[in-house]
Amino acid sequence: MPKKGLKKLHAKDALDFFNQVMVEQPLLPFLIPLGLFAWFVERWVVPFSNWVPLAAAVWATIQYGRFKRKMAVEDLNKRWKHLILNTTPTTPIEPCEWLNKLLIEVWPNYMEPKLSKKFQSTVERRLKNRKPKLIDKIELQEFSLGSCPPTLGEQGMRWMTSGEQQVMSLGFDWHSKEMSVMFMAKLAKPLMGTARIVINSIHIKGDLLLSPILDGEAVLYSFESTPEVRIGVAFGSGGSQTVPGMELPGVSTWLVKLLTETIAKTMVEPRRLCFSLPPVDLKKQAVGGVLSVTVVSASNLGRKSRTNELGNQQSSSGSTTPGTPLNRKAHTFIEVEVGTLMRKTTTCEGPNPTWNSTFNMVLHGETGFVKFLLYELDSDGVKYNYLTSCEIKVKYVLDGSTIFWAIGHNDGVVARHAEHCGKEVGMVVPFEEDITGELTVSLVLKEWQFSDGSVTLSNSLSNEFQCSIDGSPKLQSRTGRKLRVKVVEGRALAVNSKSGKCDPYVKLQYGKALYRTKTLSRTAQPVWNDKFEFDEIGGGEYLKVKCYNLDTFSDDSIGSARVNLEGLLDGASRDVWVPLEKVDSGEIRLEIEAISNDHNDSLKRSSSKVEAGWIELVIIEARDLVAADLRGTSDPYVRVQYGNKKKRTKVIYKTLAPNWNQTFEFAETGEPLILHVKDHNAVLPTASIGNCTVEYSMLSPNQPADKWIPLQGVRSGEIHVKIARRVAADSAKKTSLLTDASALGKGHKISAQMRDSLKKCSGLVDDGGDAEALSLALTEVESVQDEQDLYIQQLEREKALMLQKIHDLGSEIVRTSSGPARTSC
Repeated sequence: MPKKGLKKLHAKDALDFFNQVMVEQPLLPFLIPLGLFAWFVERWVVPFSNWVPLAAAVWATIQYGRFKRKMAVEDLNKRWKHLILNTTPTTPIEPCEWLNKLLIEVWPNYMEPKLSKKFQSTVERRLKNRKPKLIDKIELQEFSLGSCPPTLGEQGMRWMTSGEQQVMSLGFDWHSKEMSVMFMAKLAKPLMGTARIVINSIHIKGDLLLSPILDGEAVLYSFESTPEVRIGVAFGSGGSQTVPGMELPGVSTWLVKLLTETIAKTMVEPRRLCFSLPPVDLKKQAVGGVLSVTVVSASNLGRKSRTNELGNQQSSSGSTTPGTPLNRKAHTFIEVEVGTLMRKTTTCEGPNPTWNSTFNMVLHGETGFVKFLLYELDSDGVKYNYLTSCEIKVKYVLDGSTIFWAIGHNDGVVARHAEHCGKEVGMVVPFEEDITGELTVSLVLKEWQFSDGSVTLSNSLSNEFQCSIDGSPKLQSRTGRKLRVKVVEGRALAVNSKSGKCDPYVKLQYGKALYRTKTLSRTAQPVWNDKFEFDEIGGGEYLKVKCYNLDTFSDDSIGSARVNLEGLLDGASRDVWVPLEKVDSGEIRLEIEAISNDHNDSLKRSSSKVEAGWIELVIIEARDLVAADLRGTSDPYVRVQYGNKKKRTKVIYKTLAPNWNQTFEFAETGEPLILHVKDHNAVLPTASIGNCTVEYSMLSPNQPADKWIPLQGVRSGEIHVKIARRVAADSAKKTSLLTDASALGKGHKISAQMRDSLKKCSGLVDDGGDAEALSLALTEVESVQDEQDLYIQQLEREKALMLQKIHDLGSEIVRTSSGPARTSC
């Protein structure tokens, strides 16, 4: 057996040697036949000396020695590189010209468009929160990074090892004069006008660190220290009503500071950003999500001392040395923050507190930062002191999974991967700053919401999407649709700390539209069930929700929230509990539905098919109106506006709960029905004490609806109405509301109404009648005048149509009469 193994080894070695010689000596196939020919001549024709075989043997020995030395050197180099990479903290510098050549090839068509789109959304978000006093409003109009990519590793790159984490370090130098970022700025007083701000060059230089995590499924990147940043800014005029093209003081400094702070807060060690490398791309853009956060416990809380800090710097074991323990009677709690949404745990005692508090947090976008702030109550239990914090970052991956990462011990990395929504991920994260200890949390990504309307639901191993009939997500144009929002209920709302009561109501703002629910008394678990309708706005407009507690002098804010309405499908309803931000507790339940143009048009067509339809509105009463007079009361009346037609109720004096019981009828045209509640004043102009819109389009014919409608634009007030879409039962009603006997009869009717109204006003003035009767008479005159204006417009249209027909008829007569004359036989 040993001899056979030795023969195999020699045979393999000989074969490798032969292959290597053939590579290094390409003329060998020609020399061998030549040598055989010479041997043949020497053996059979002319004998030579024996030096030829000897020379061949020497040459073969030299070549074999070179081959063995080369193989030994290559093997030693491989072992040396492996040893250095896994044992030494820093490897030698390696050239990376190939990386820059590759970057030049892929930058214009792949990386530049993607990075421009990503950075554009980041810049727009930052501009909303940070702008100089000189600028009143600023808008991003163009964003392009140009065709010049950054230079990576100009002086080479090297690998470093920190604990178990391998990090690549390489230089980053980006000096581009081809970028184009243009802003349009509206200037504040005293300058006024508009100006154009253009960033045409950028210079960023620093040392970039790349850390592969999760077995190569993602890469964390950051700068080793704050990089050097310079920006070239040009100023120009902005069109009409602009200031001349001149430099605006402080703008260049502001832009440099904004960029530097953004880089420092997000991607300077130990803060890192994540670039995922998914095996599959589902081609979906996440616009929001719901994250469940459970704050489990903290352990070994203590204060760092100087010796601890030195020990931690010298330690490389991945854990920190415990500091001075906190007082055993210390009461601590955790505040969880995601953007402006905040939640607090209960208070626990000792250096190893256990909370087990769970909160639902809302993510806006495909990434999020969950921050955990540790506070300690003082001995009196009144004041609380900030101790330290830590944070966990969340990112949606294009294959439908989610990555969580945080700063670990000794500035290392703690990373977890959730393959699907609903999977629980546990993380132990060390606290930062001057407090030692670790925080244990549990995270569950319940759902991701996408721009095409689909939703990745939890409790499932696969993505469950809201899809159209053909199985593909349904793309919807978000123009002209209606959004119906129902404020259902609330829970765990904040209570006034002084009075101990909660009288909550909710305001909804979408674009310029503002609505308000009714006010409920003394409850932290209100049930409103109020419905509102908005015209959908494109461009990612948020629905703003604000909750208030009614108070005598000024209402207290008890939380607010933003709801992303992107991706709503036609007819699909979204039922969500929205956590209130800037408060300790509270959630509002909303039901949101999108109604398409086709649905609205079908409603209009169905209503137009109803013969002789009209709107019957009964204004019954109102309650809780605001006081418009100094004596604490009002003189309310209601002005009804339906399209161009206006009517009004009588005035009820000195009351905040008037009772009218007046009925109005309008021919149904599908236009909005708006009620304006006003305070009557005989001398000064009337004051508005609220308005509302009465919804009637969804009502069935001859089925009245009795409803209390909250008034908008005021602190309190509701109006009680009964609304119905009536169908004409007899021809008399049909004729009186929708048709006229003839145009001449309608003109006579309007003239007669105008004369009667003017006579009535004249009589009241001569007799010195009361102000209410005179006001009603003037309103009647205005109504008749509006009807007369509409009639005149109708006559103008008919006149133009008649003239056009006469012109066409004249042309036809001229054409037919211009033919050849007939000859007599």
